[in-house]
Amino acid sequence: MTEMVHGAVPVRTVDPILPRWWRTIDVWTMSCILLLFAIGILLGLAASPPLASRNGLDPFYYVSRQAFFGIVSLAVMLGVSMMTPQVVRRLAVVGFAGAFVALILLPIFGTDFGKGAVRWYSFGFASVQPSEFLKPGFVVVAAWFMAAGMEPSGPPGRLWSFALAFTIVMFLALQPDFGQAALVLFSWGVMYFVGGAPMVLLFTLAGAVVAGGTLAYNSSEHFARRIDGFLAAEVDPNTQLGYATNAIREGGFFGVGVGEGQVKWSLPDAHTDFIIAVAAEEYGLICVIAIIALYGIIVVRSLMRLMKERDTFIRLAGTGLACAFGVQAMINMGVAVRLLPAKGMTLPFVSYGGSSVIASGIALGMLLAFTRTRPQGGIGDILLRRGR
Repeated sequence: MTEMVHGAVPVRTVDPILPRWWRTIDVWTMSCILLLFAIGILLGLAASPPLASRNGLDPFYYVSRQAFFGIVSLAVMLGVSMMTPQVVRRLAVVGFAGAFVALILLPIFGTDFGKGAVRWYSFGFASVQPSEFLKPGFVVVAAWFMAAGMEPSGPPGRLWSFALAFTIVMFLALQPDFGQAALVLFSWGVMYFVGGAPMVLLFTLAGAVVAGGTLAYNSSEHFARRIDGFLAAEVDPNTQLGYATNAIREGGFFGVGVGEGQVKWSLPDAHTDFIIAVAAEEYGLICVIAIIALYGIIVVRSLMRLMKERDTFIRLAGTGLACAFGVQAMINMGVAVRLLPAKGMTLPFVSYGGSSVIASGIALGMLLAFTRTRPQGGIGDILLRRGR
Protein backbone atom coordinates (compact mmCIF):
# COMPACT_ATOMS: atom_id res chain seq x y z
CA MET A 1 0.00 0.00 0.00
CA THR A 2 2.82 2.41 0.90
CA GLU A 3 4.45 1.87 -2.48
CA MET A 4 1.14 2.53 -4.23
CA VAL A 5 0.82 5.90 -2.49
CA HIS A 6 4.40 7.14 -2.36
CA GLY A 7 6.01 5.10 -5.08
CA ALA A 8 8.81 2.60 -4.84
CA VAL A 9 12.00 3.76 -3.15
CA PRO A 10 14.83 3.70 -5.70
CA VAL A 11 17.64 1.33 -4.79
CA ARG A 12 21.13 2.81 -5.22
CA THR A 13 23.64 0.35 -6.54
CA VAL A 14 27.29 1.08 -5.79
CA ASP A 15 30.10 -0.79 -7.48
CA PRO A 16 32.53 -2.60 -5.21
CA ILE A 17 35.70 -0.62 -4.60
CA LEU A 18 38.07 -3.01 -6.40
CA PRO A 19 36.24 -2.95 -9.76
CA ARG A 20 35.99 0.85 -9.58
CA TRP A 21 39.69 1.10 -8.75
CA TRP A 22 40.63 -1.30 -11.56
CA ARG A 23 38.73 0.79 -14.13
CA THR A 24 40.58 3.99 -13.18
CA ILE A 25 44.21 2.80 -13.06
CA ASP A 26 46.49 2.12 -16.00
CA VAL A 27 46.30 -1.66 -16.44
CA TRP A 28 49.53 -1.73 -18.49
CA THR A 29 51.47 -0.07 -15.67
CA MET A 30 50.03 -2.41 -13.06
CA SER A 31 50.81 -5.47 -15.19
CA CYS A 32 54.42 -4.37 -15.68
CA ILE A 33 54.85 -3.87 -11.93
CA LEU A 34 53.61 -7.39 -11.23
CA LEU A 35 55.92 -8.79 -13.90
CA LEU A 36 58.91 -6.99 -12.34
CA PHE A 37 58.03 -8.49 -8.98
CA ALA A 38 57.81 -11.98 -10.52
CA ILE A 39 61.17 -11.48 -12.28
CA GLY A 40 62.69 -10.40 -8.96
CA ILE A 41 61.58 -13.66 -7.33
CA LEU A 42 62.87 -15.67 -10.29
CA LEU A 43 66.28 -13.97 -10.23
CA GLY A 44 66.38 -14.28 -6.43
CA LEU A 45 66.06 -18.05 -6.82
CA ALA A 46 69.17 -17.95 -9.01
CA ALA A 47 71.28 -15.36 -7.18
CA SER A 48 70.66 -15.79 -3.45
CA PRO A 49 71.32 -19.50 -2.62
CA PRO A 50 75.15 -19.12 -2.79
CA LEU A 51 75.02 -16.24 -0.29
CA ALA A 52 72.69 -18.19 1.97
CA SER A 53 75.09 -21.13 1.82
CA ARG A 54 78.06 -18.93 2.79
CA ASN A 55 76.08 -17.56 5.74
CA GLY A 56 74.93 -21.01 6.89
CA LEU A 57 71.27 -20.34 6.13
CA ASP A 58 68.53 -22.22 4.34
CA PRO A 59 69.15 -22.06 0.54
CA PHE A 60 65.92 -20.15 -0.06
CA TYR A 61 66.16 -17.90 3.01
CA TYR A 62 66.60 -14.68 1.05
CA VAL A 63 64.01 -15.67 -1.56
CA SER A 64 61.35 -16.30 1.08
CA ARG A 65 62.14 -12.95 2.72
CA GLN A 66 61.98 -11.24 -0.68
CA ALA A 67 58.58 -12.83 -1.30
CA PHE A 68 57.35 -11.60 2.10
CA PHE A 69 58.63 -8.07 1.46
CA GLY A 70 57.08 -8.16 -2.00
CA ILE A 71 53.66 -9.15 -0.66
CA VAL A 72 53.82 -6.33 1.90
CA SER A 73 54.93 -3.93 -0.84
CA LEU A 74 52.11 -4.91 -3.18
CA ALA A 75 49.56 -4.58 -0.36
CA VAL A 76 50.88 -1.10 0.52
CA MET A 77 50.91 -0.11 -3.15
CA LEU A 78 47.31 -1.26 -3.54
CA GLY A 79 46.18 0.69 -0.49
CA VAL A 80 48.00 3.90 -1.45
CA SER A 81 46.79 3.74 -5.05
CA MET A 82 43.16 3.79 -3.83
CA MET A 83 43.65 7.09 -1.99
CA THR A 84 42.79 10.51 -3.32
CA PRO A 85 45.69 12.85 -4.21
CA GLN A 86 44.87 14.99 -1.17
CA VAL A 87 45.14 12.02 1.21
CA VAL A 88 48.36 10.87 -0.49
CA ARG A 89 49.83 14.33 0.03
CA ARG A 90 48.96 14.37 3.73
CA LEU A 91 50.44 10.92 4.31
CA ALA A 92 53.53 11.84 2.27
CA VAL A 93 54.16 14.86 4.49
CA VAL A 94 53.97 12.71 7.63
CA GLY A 95 56.12 9.95 6.11
CA PHE A 96 58.67 12.42 4.85
CA ALA A 97 58.99 14.07 8.28
CA GLY A 98 59.63 10.69 9.92
CA ALA A 99 62.15 9.59 7.28
CA PHE A 100 63.94 12.95 7.45
CA VAL A 101 64.36 12.70 11.22
CA ALA A 102 65.65 9.14 10.80
CA LEU A 103 68.13 10.39 8.18
CA ILE A 104 69.45 13.08 10.53
CA LEU A 105 69.96 10.55 13.35
CA LEU A 106 71.82 8.02 11.18
CA PRO A 107 75.34 9.18 12.21
CA ILE A 108 74.39 8.49 15.84
CA PHE A 109 72.36 5.28 15.67
CA GLY A 110 73.05 3.92 12.17
CA THR A 111 75.41 1.24 10.93
CA ASP A 112 77.39 0.63 7.73
CA PHE A 113 77.42 -3.21 7.73
CA GLY A 114 81.09 -3.00 6.77
CA LYS A 115 80.39 -1.22 3.46
CA GLY A 116 81.93 2.13 4.37
CA ALA A 117 78.69 4.14 4.35
CA VAL A 118 76.35 4.61 7.33
CA ARG A 119 72.97 4.16 5.62
CA TRP A 120 71.00 1.66 7.71
CA TYR A 121 69.36 1.12 11.08
CA SER A 122 69.93 -2.45 12.24
CA PHE A 123 67.26 -4.13 14.38
CA GLY A 124 68.84 -7.57 14.39
CA PHE A 125 66.02 -9.34 12.55
CA ALA A 126 65.87 -6.64 9.85
CA SER A 127 67.43 -3.37 8.73
CA VAL A 128 65.91 -0.13 7.42
CA GLN A 129 67.41 2.38 4.99
CA PRO A 130 65.68 5.75 5.61
CA SER A 131 66.77 7.29 2.29
CA GLU A 132 64.60 4.79 0.38
CA PHE A 133 61.46 6.01 2.18
CA LEU A 134 62.60 9.63 2.04
CA LYS A 135 62.54 9.86 -1.77
CA PRO A 136 58.81 9.46 -2.51
CA GLY A 137 57.90 11.71 0.40
CA PHE A 138 60.34 14.38 -0.75
CA VAL A 139 58.97 14.32 -4.32
CA VAL A 140 55.40 14.88 -3.12
CA VAL A 141 56.35 17.60 -0.61
CA ALA A 142 58.54 19.42 -3.16
CA ALA A 143 55.75 19.24 -5.76
CA TRP A 144 53.32 20.66 -3.20
CA PHE A 145 55.66 23.60 -2.52
CA MET A 146 56.17 24.27 -6.24
CA ALA A 147 52.45 24.08 -7.02
CA ALA A 148 51.63 26.42 -4.13
CA GLY A 149 54.26 28.88 -5.39
CA MET A 150 52.52 29.06 -8.78
CA GLU A 151 49.25 30.22 -7.25
CA PRO A 152 48.48 33.97 -7.14
CA SER A 153 49.98 35.44 -3.95
CA GLY A 154 51.44 32.02 -3.19
CA PRO A 155 54.54 31.39 -1.05
CA PRO A 156 58.06 31.12 -2.55
CA GLY A 157 57.50 27.42 -3.12
CA ARG A 158 60.35 26.87 -5.56
CA LEU A 159 62.85 28.37 -3.14
CA TRP A 160 61.49 26.27 -0.28
CA SER A 161 61.67 23.10 -2.34
CA PHE A 162 65.26 23.84 -3.39
CA ALA A 163 66.29 24.52 0.21
CA LEU A 164 64.71 21.21 1.21
CA ALA A 165 66.47 19.34 -1.60
CA PHE A 166 69.82 20.95 -0.75
CA THR A 167 69.47 20.02 2.92
CA ILE A 168 68.67 16.39 2.08
CA VAL A 169 71.60 16.19 -0.35
CA MET A 170 73.97 17.44 2.33
CA PHE A 171 72.84 14.81 4.84
CA LEU A 172 73.07 12.06 2.21
CA ALA A 173 76.56 13.17 1.23
CA LEU A 174 77.68 12.84 4.85
CA GLN A 175 76.85 9.09 4.91
CA PRO A 176 78.24 9.10 2.13
CA ASP A 177 75.47 8.17 -0.32
CA PHE A 178 76.10 10.18 -3.46
CA GLY A 179 73.84 7.97 -5.57
CA GLN A 180 70.70 8.75 -3.56
CA ALA A 181 71.77 12.39 -3.30
CA ALA A 182 72.02 12.62 -7.10
CA LEU A 183 68.61 10.97 -7.45
CA VAL A 184 66.99 13.47 -5.05
CA LEU A 185 68.58 16.38 -6.93
CA PHE A 186 67.51 14.90 -10.27
CA SER A 187 63.90 14.49 -9.09
CA TRP A 188 63.79 18.11 -7.98
CA GLY A 189 65.33 19.27 -11.27
CA VAL A 190 62.76 17.34 -13.35
CA MET A 191 59.85 18.84 -11.41
CA TYR A 192 61.38 22.29 -11.62
CA PHE A 193 61.81 21.90 -15.38
CA VAL A 194 58.22 20.70 -15.86
CA GLY A 195 57.05 23.60 -13.71
CA GLY A 196 58.59 26.10 -16.15
CA ALA A 197 62.13 26.72 -14.90
CA PRO A 198 64.32 28.95 -17.11
CA MET A 199 67.06 27.10 -19.00
CA VAL A 200 69.74 29.47 -17.68
CA LEU A 201 68.96 28.42 -14.13
CA LEU A 202 69.05 24.73 -15.06
CA PHE A 203 72.47 25.12 -16.68
CA THR A 204 73.66 26.97 -13.57
CA LEU A 205 72.48 24.08 -11.40
CA ALA A 206 74.24 21.61 -13.70
CA GLY A 207 77.46 23.57 -13.23
CA ALA A 208 76.94 23.53 -9.47
CA VAL A 209 76.53 19.74 -9.58
CA VAL A 210 79.81 19.40 -11.47
CA ALA A 211 81.54 21.65 -8.95
CA GLY A 212 80.07 19.64 -6.08
CA GLY A 213 81.25 16.39 -7.69
CA THR A 214 84.76 17.79 -8.01
CA LEU A 215 84.74 18.83 -4.36
CA ALA A 216 83.48 15.38 -3.32
CA TYR A 217 86.21 13.70 -5.36
CA ASN A 218 88.91 15.76 -3.66
CA SER A 219 87.52 15.39 -0.15
CA SER A 220 86.00 11.89 0.01
CA GLU A 221 88.19 8.81 -0.35
CA HIS A 222 85.08 6.64 -0.75
CA PHE A 223 83.85 8.76 -3.69
CA ALA A 224 87.30 9.10 -5.28
CA ARG A 225 87.92 5.33 -5.15
CA ARG A 226 84.73 4.62 -7.08
CA ILE A 227 85.42 7.30 -9.69
CA ASP A 228 89.00 6.05 -10.18
CA GLY A 229 87.74 2.49 -10.62
CA PHE A 230 85.21 3.68 -13.19
CA LEU A 231 87.77 5.69 -15.18
CA ALA A 232 90.49 3.02 -15.10
CA ALA A 233 91.48 1.72 -18.54
CA GLU A 234 91.28 -1.90 -17.39
CA VAL A 235 88.79 -3.40 -14.96
CA ASP A 236 90.25 -5.49 -12.16
CA PRO A 237 88.72 -8.95 -12.77
CA ASN A 238 88.59 -9.57 -9.00
CA THR A 239 86.30 -6.61 -8.27
CA GLN A 240 82.51 -6.56 -8.37
CA LEU A 241 82.58 -4.60 -11.64
CA GLY A 242 85.02 -7.13 -13.08
CA TYR A 243 82.82 -10.09 -12.14
CA ALA A 244 79.69 -8.35 -13.48
CA THR A 245 81.34 -7.37 -16.76
CA ASN A 246 82.56 -10.91 -17.36
CA ALA A 247 79.12 -12.37 -16.52
CA ILE A 248 77.37 -10.10 -19.01
CA ARG A 249 79.93 -11.01 -21.67
CA GLU A 250 79.50 -14.74 -21.00
CA GLY A 251 75.71 -14.57 -21.13
CA GLY A 252 75.56 -13.48 -24.75
CA PHE A 253 72.18 -13.29 -26.45
CA PHE A 254 70.38 -16.26 -24.89
CA GLY A 255 72.39 -16.87 -21.69
CA VAL A 256 74.27 -19.89 -20.39
CA GLY A 257 71.14 -21.54 -19.01
CA VAL A 258 69.03 -21.48 -15.86
CA GLY A 259 71.19 -22.23 -12.81
CA GLU A 260 74.39 -22.48 -14.86
CA GLY A 261 75.73 -18.99 -14.09
CA GLN A 262 78.91 -18.59 -12.06
CA VAL A 263 78.89 -14.89 -11.12
CA LYS A 264 76.53 -15.49 -8.17
CA TRP A 265 79.29 -17.52 -6.48
CA SER A 266 81.76 -14.61 -6.70
CA LEU A 267 79.68 -11.44 -6.27
CA PRO A 268 78.77 -10.62 -2.66
CA ASP A 269 75.98 -8.30 -3.92
CA ALA A 270 74.73 -10.56 -6.72
CA HIS A 271 71.20 -10.54 -5.25
CA THR A 272 71.06 -6.76 -4.73
CA ASP A 273 73.13 -4.16 -6.61
CA PHE A 274 74.33 -6.50 -9.40
CA ILE A 275 71.31 -8.73 -9.91
CA ILE A 276 71.10 -7.62 -13.55
CA ALA A 277 74.47 -9.36 -14.11
CA VAL A 278 72.89 -12.64 -12.96
CA ALA A 279 69.99 -12.06 -15.36
CA ALA A 280 72.37 -11.32 -18.24
CA GLU A 281 74.54 -14.38 -17.59
CA GLU A 282 71.80 -16.98 -17.11
CA TYR A 283 69.03 -15.62 -19.35
CA GLY A 284 70.99 -13.48 -21.79
CA LEU A 285 70.35 -10.18 -23.50
CA ILE A 286 66.73 -11.16 -24.17
CA CYS A 287 65.92 -11.05 -20.45
CA VAL A 288 67.74 -7.74 -19.94
CA ILE A 289 65.86 -6.12 -22.84
CA ALA A 290 62.57 -7.38 -21.39
CA ILE A 291 63.39 -5.86 -17.98
CA ILE A 292 64.36 -2.54 -19.57
CA ALA A 293 61.12 -2.57 -21.59
CA LEU A 294 59.04 -3.09 -18.43
CA TYR A 295 60.62 -0.08 -16.73
CA GLY A 296 60.23 1.95 -19.91
CA ILE A 297 56.52 1.10 -20.23
CA ILE A 298 55.83 2.12 -16.62
CA VAL A 299 57.56 5.48 -17.03
CA VAL A 300 56.22 6.32 -20.50
CA ARG A 301 52.64 5.27 -19.76
CA SER A 302 52.65 7.28 -16.54
CA LEU A 303 54.00 10.40 -18.25
CA MET A 304 51.45 10.08 -21.05
CA ARG A 305 48.59 10.02 -18.54
CA LEU A 306 50.11 12.93 -16.61
CA MET A 307 50.20 15.02 -19.80
CA LYS A 308 46.38 15.10 -19.65
CA GLU A 309 46.36 16.18 -16.00
CA ARG A 310 45.40 19.79 -15.31
CA ASP A 311 46.15 19.86 -11.60
CA THR A 312 49.64 21.32 -11.23
CA PHE A 313 50.49 19.46 -8.02
CA ILE A 314 49.45 16.06 -9.42
CA ARG A 315 51.37 16.68 -12.66
CA LEU A 316 54.57 17.69 -10.87
CA ALA A 317 54.44 14.95 -8.21
CA GLY A 318 53.62 12.22 -10.71
CA THR A 319 56.39 13.31 -13.06
CA GLY A 320 58.93 13.35 -10.25
CA LEU A 321 57.92 9.87 -9.04
CA ALA A 322 57.93 8.34 -12.53
CA CYS A 323 61.30 9.83 -13.52
CA ALA A 324 62.94 8.92 -10.20
CA PHE A 325 61.73 5.32 -10.57
CA GLY A 326 63.05 5.05 -14.12
CA VAL A 327 66.37 6.76 -13.45
CA GLN A 328 67.08 4.57 -10.41
CA ALA A 329 66.66 1.50 -12.64
CA MET A 330 68.86 3.09 -15.30
CA ILE A 331 71.59 3.88 -12.75
CA ASN A 332 71.58 0.34 -11.37
CA MET A 333 71.90 -1.24 -14.81
CA GLY A 334 74.36 1.42 -15.98
CA VAL A 335 76.70 0.55 -13.12
CA ALA A 336 76.61 -3.15 -14.01
CA VAL A 337 77.69 -2.48 -17.61
CA ARG A 338 80.21 0.17 -16.51
CA LEU A 339 78.42 3.13 -18.04
CA LEU A 340 78.31 4.76 -14.59
CA PRO A 341 80.48 4.61 -11.47
CA ALA A 342 79.39 2.27 -8.68
CA LYS A 343 76.49 3.78 -6.70
CA GLY A 344 75.20 1.06 -4.38
CA MET A 345 71.66 1.50 -5.72
CA THR A 346 69.10 -1.29 -6.02
CA LEU A 347 67.00 -2.25 -9.04
CA PRO A 348 63.40 -1.39 -8.01
CA PHE A 349 61.16 -4.43 -7.38
CA VAL A 350 63.88 -6.80 -8.62
CA SER A 351 66.80 -6.46 -6.19
CA TYR A 352 66.63 -8.05 -2.74
CA GLY A 353 65.97 -5.68 0.14
CA GLY A 354 62.99 -4.89 2.34
CA SER A 355 63.48 -1.12 2.39
CA SER A 356 63.91 -0.94 -1.38
CA VAL A 357 60.93 -3.14 -2.25
CA ILE A 358 58.50 -1.57 0.23
CA ALA A 359 59.60 1.98 -0.61
CA SER A 360 59.16 1.19 -4.32
CA GLY A 361 55.66 -0.04 -3.52
CA ILE A 362 54.86 3.23 -1.76
CA ALA A 363 56.26 5.29 -4.66
CA LEU A 364 54.39 3.30 -7.31
CA GLY A 365 51.20 3.40 -5.21
CA MET A 366 51.46 7.19 -5.17
CA LEU A 367 52.12 7.22 -8.91
CA LEU A 368 49.08 5.02 -9.59
CA ALA A 369 46.95 7.29 -7.38
CA PHE A 370 48.11 10.36 -9.30
CA THR A 371 47.59 8.79 -12.74
CA ARG A 372 44.15 7.32 -12.08
CA THR A 373 41.39 8.46 -14.42
CA ARG A 374 39.36 11.19 -12.76
CA PRO A 375 36.96 13.94 -13.92
CA GLN A 376 39.08 16.87 -15.06
CA GLY A 377 36.43 19.54 -15.56
CA GLY A 378 36.59 22.20 -18.23
CA ILE A 379 39.74 24.24 -18.59
CA GLY A 380 37.60 27.39 -18.50
CA ASP A 381 36.24 26.37 -15.10
CA ILE A 382 39.78 26.02 -13.78
CA LEU A 383 40.79 29.44 -15.11
CA LEU A 384 37.72 31.06 -13.62
CA ARG A 385 38.36 29.41 -10.26
CA ARG A 386 41.95 30.71 -10.21
CA GLY A 387 40.82 34.20 -11.12
CA ARG A 388 38.56 34.51 -8.09
